[in-house]
Amino acid sequence: MALSLKLDNLRRYKDIARLFMKYGRSDVVRNAQLAEATGLEAPEATSEPHKAEELAKDLEALGPSFIKIGQLLSTRADFLPSPYLEALARLQDKVEPFPYVQVEEIVHEELGVKISKAFSEFDPQPIAAASLGQVHRAALRDGRTVAVKVQRPAIRQLILQDLEAFAQVATVIDNHTAMGRRYEFSLMVEEFRRVLLQELDYRMEARNLTRLGQNLAKFQRIIVPQPVEDYVSAHVLTMDFVRGAKVTTFSPVVRLEMDGAGLANELFRAYMQQILVDGFFHADPHPGNIFITDDRRLAFIDLGMVARLGPDMQDQILKLLLAISEGRGDDAATVATNMGRQEDSFDEEKFRREVNEVVSQLQGASGKQIQVGHIVMEVARACGDNGIHVPTEFTLLGKALLNLDIVARTLDPEFDPNAALRSCAFDVMRQRLFQGASQGNLMQGMLDAKEFVAKFPGRVNRVLDRIADNNLEIKVDAIDERMLTEGFQKVANRIASGIILAALIIGAAMMMSIETRWKIFDYPVLAIILFIAAAAGGIVMLINIFIFDERRKNGKR
Repeated sequence: MALSLKLDNLRRYKDIARLFMKYGRSDVVRNAQLAEATGLEAPEATSEPHKAEELAKDLEALGPSFIKIGQLLSTRADFLPSPYLEALARLQDKVEPFPYVQVEEIVHEELGVKISKAFSEFDPQPIAAASLGQVHRAALRDGRTVAVKVQRPAIRQLILQDLEAFAQVATVIDNHTAMGRRYEFSLMVEEFRRVLLQELDYRMEARNLTRLGQNLAKFQRIIVPQPVEDYVSAHVLTMDFVRGAKVTTFSPVVRLEMDGAGLANELFRAYMQQILVDGFFHADPHPGNIFITDDRRLAFIDLGMVARLGPDMQDQILKLLLAISEGRGDDAATVATNMGRQEDSFDEEKFRREVNEVVSQLQGASGKQIQVGHIVMEVARACGDNGIHVPTEFTLLGKALLNLDIVARTLDPEFDPNAALRSCAFDVMRQRLFQGASQGNLMQGMLDAKEFVAKFPGRVNRVLDRIADNNLEIKVDAIDERMLTEGFQKVANRIASGIILAALIIGAAMMMSIETRWKIFDYPVLAIILFIAAAAGGIVMLINIFIFDERRKNGKR
């Protein structure tokens, strides 16, 4: 068994290495180094990567782990070009459902009760099947209709095994390629591991459903199905059954009969609430994860992938979205720079130029042509290309907004995200202010004030003691003090020299009116001496200014 696992791991290791050499943006030297490190034959190098659709097909053929990795890579606009992002975002889990006998075994093992005892009805045929699990329609004993998501048998072990192979290849790439050192693939794989393991724990998804439902309770036209707590485990999730269909399944005629504009606006405001107020948002709102219910409301499903934002990140995102909506490219570049971690190779001038070109697309564009999500993704791509590591939350935000653009325009082809953002900006700021004035924040402020008052006398005493003992030091980290002092001395010396020369000239002029028998060229000797001294001093000062200062400026001491 152990030997079989090792062989499978080696096979996966080689599959991943082949994919990277086939599609990576690289040169002959990079491929040769990676081929030597992995023991594979390097493919013929090309100046451009293969078509994005071919990559998507290869990932689908390699199984569930590769499909999930591809879907996660579709959020990395700082790493992949736009055609690849679009192709990977369309990856679908084309897998056959597993037998109902296994469903019964998993439910019994996880919930500690047989299906026939826990549910009054349970449809053996799944209504949806994916790489991680499948969903069955059922009914509780009280008649409540529910959806039961059951995780695929042994999928966790398979994904962990594939992630180990991904980590090994990432280490080789990081150690042997400039691209690896730039993008830090090992850290990327660790992030993928964290996201996938969370998605495999259905208890986490149940908590996400509960929290999002509470946060969006005020939006009357949005539904978040709630979990049935007693029927939730790591591998089984029971939740409200949503009666409806995907947004994309409705014909244009049917969409005309519903309030598409109102639904699009409600959806956008709900997302601004999630991102900018709650700091917790559904990170994968693609058209397949948003249903239109029978009573014409919007329902969020599949909350396996969510993102969390801290207050500082929320402030930066709000500034970025406003800068983009108003066409202020330079401000958008400044915000993006502050959000990320800069490499030594960061080219600020090139980065600002690229961001300005991206944001300028909004100028003169009509509402239906504006795609805020696309622009955010392009800003993230510019960051990656110019040496800025942006937080994962930023790329997830771009992917979410990109999908949000698609869903909103499906509901309302005339939807204008810029106008919607500006209209809800004031409401968002008001909620942020009220959130900042919450009871918890006020209590924290009072505790900080108490600590300040308690420690203030002791700190003042220490300062006064140092002043009394002549031990007070003030450290200023500013400019080069030595150079500054030398400059002041040079200026002072030249001012003094100028005053002395002026005094010599004035003195010589006054001596001209004194009668004396010692004369040179019929002028008093002392006056001539003073004039000569002034002239010599002036010449010396000019030489010092034009010759010696120029040498110092060029580094010649």
